[in-house]
Amino acid sequence: MGYEIDFLGVGEESKSGDAIVLRYGNLYGHRDEQTVVVIDGGFQSTGSKIIDHITTCFGTSRVDLVINTHADQDHINGLEPVLNELEVKELWIHQPWLHNQGLASKFIDGRVTDKSLGERLKKNLEKAWALVEQAESKGVNVREPFTGVTDTGGGIKVLGPSVEYYESLIPNFDGMPEKASATSALESFFDKAAASIRRFFATWGEDQIDDEGITSAKNNSSVITQLIVEGRRSVFTGDAGIQGLEHAADKIEQCTSGADLRFIQIPHHGSKRNIGTTVLNRLVGEPISQGTSRNITAIASTAKYGEPKHPRKAVMNAFTHRGVKALATRGTGICHNFNAPSRDGWSSMDPEPYHFDYEEEVA
Repeated sequence: MGYEIDFLGVGEESKSGDAIVLRYGNLYGHRDEQTVVVIDGGFQSTGSKIIDHITTCFGTSRVDLVINTHADQDHINGLEPVLNELEVKELWIHQPWLHNQGLASKFIDGRVTDKSLGERLKKNLEKAWALVEQAESKGVNVREPFTGVTDTGGGIKVLGPSVEYYESLIPNFDGMPEKASATSALESFFDKAAASIRRFFATWGEDQIDDEGITSAKNNSSVITQLIVEGRRSVFTGDAGIQGLEHAADKIEQCTSGADLRFIQIPHHGSKRNIGTTVLNRLVGEPISQGTSRNITAIASTAKYGEPKHPRKAVMNAFTHRGVKALATRGTGICHNFNAPSRDGWSSMDPEPYHFDYEEEVA
């Protein structure tokens, strides 16, 4: 048993996105001994890259599972051509319009109804609604990925969100009616605050991230999954924030499989708002001595020319403090594998250099 986890290059210019293609099973055997999975599809133009990669590198046109972590355009838009041109068996995607019972009571405006909010969610999340319609028209099995859901191959399991946590986030999704919410007000403040450039000086082992980061409700609704193969755990985080990651950490700590973490996706392209010291310690471990390693790889999917927040050097340093090999795609493909065939033209990469002195935007 082995696996290949491929982060495809998304964001040829300056906008980051996610498109992950993986397969696990007997990678030296027949296709029927393998499970092929797509996690997010990047932008519309990324879809053709996913199709080419699966047909060329994996030698198949059949995809066992497509997972959309959440409906942001840099995660969902490229999935339409994948469903059109490949044989997809199953789609995991949240359908918030199905979770509208009692939703109207959460809002100030007494004119809204559960039904009208369901229709509003379909309109606001049009790409997700259209993808579900497309999948159903093609006979693709559609499931909502909540905690505990597993794939037919038995290797993929959803760590979060739970149904309850997901439903608590829906009232704060973009485009919903006015709601008295301190969290929404704070998110709005951070989004609109003027940014300035600040210089940082780092000392090994001292994190320059904290537990106060706030991300949007939609980001925190991201599907968090794990893959376990031969006692090796890989965790995929989407754009989840600290709250969402805490839920996943709970599930990992309750797991009795004894699988060791060997790979983790750096959430939200390496944004500083999405990871904190406490949850990183729970997922990866506490900082260790310089020059030692935990044999864990972490990858942030980022644009070719980068964005001010993707990836944050403080975030990359924090993973490095913990003996993790931290990498950023910067618009190119990266493969992490175990017990897999070699590929022509692919070679090992050095980890992100440690950033002792750097400048970053701060609000």
